[in-house]
Amino acid sequence: MTRIFDPTPCRLGEGPLWHPALGQLFWFDILDRKLLTRRDGDTRVWQFDDHVSAAGWLDETALLVASSSALFRFELETGAREDICPLEADNPDTRSNDGRADPWGGFWIGTMGFNAEDGAGAIYRYFRGELRRILPGITIPNAICFDPDGGHACYCDTREHVIRRLRLNEADGWPEGESEVFIDMREHDWGPDGAVIDADGRFWNAQWGAARVAVYDRDGRLTETVPLGAHQTSCPAFGGDDLSTLFVTSARDGLPESAIVARPENGMTFAVEAVGKGQPEHKVIL
Repeated sequence: MTRIFDPTPCRLGEGPLWHPALGQLFWFDILDRKLLTRRDGDTRVWQFDDHVSAAGWLDETALLVASSSALFRFELETGAREDICPLEADNPDTRSNDGRADPWGGFWIGTMGFNAEDGAGAIYRYFRGELRRILPGITIPNAICFDPDGGHACYCDTREHVIRRLRLNEADGWPEGESEVFIDMREHDWGPDGAVIDADGRFWNAQWGAARVAVYDRDGRLTETVPLGAHQTSCPAFGGDDLSTLFVTSARDGLPESAIVARPENGMTFAVEAVGKGQPEHKVIL
């Protein structure tokens, strides 16, 4: 069953994160510079001065948040912010985009140009006090997620229309060798966006312009699709008490007014029950 989890219309909904210690979903509206959450039927919104896009959980009180200029610790109750490290702070033309914590407690985060300039962004990994650029020349970084056994990371440059896979060192999670093509989507006119890998190793990809999340097996074969009421689905995440609810963010940005009138659920956040079972989101270790 598919339902609207939260009716707040986001210009660019992104970065859904199920906080396992709080039992609560957090997500972002990048263009409106907001962090949102919903609990007990109420939506709470935090407004920021800079663009925020993705987070990992630190403990029961705080998130690690990625902005256009830094990774920072954010206290949920007080709103206090403590910068952990700069993130392209010297480049006013880029912002953060997709990100996720890895099984070693590291945090991967992509950057991109505000106007999606070719190759203006990169993918970084923060690990134990070090922020290292691991994939330069990315235009629109998305689909950062990890196998349940920690053997591989997946990612994409939406502009390329290819999901890539990187082997990870089993000791510390740093990438080893060159990426390989996992799923080739170049024949389609929609773009691969955010993704998550479930407990069985299946890859769930929100597809911008296709109004769906598509599911692929470990060999990259399409096995099913989950249709949604928003044209621009942006990122999925598993959550709920048993991690069997699929949450999906979406966006209104770039849609004509007629499309929003026809489908006012564009930009809202969805929940789909009992379609799969996710992995718990990993804790970031500072």
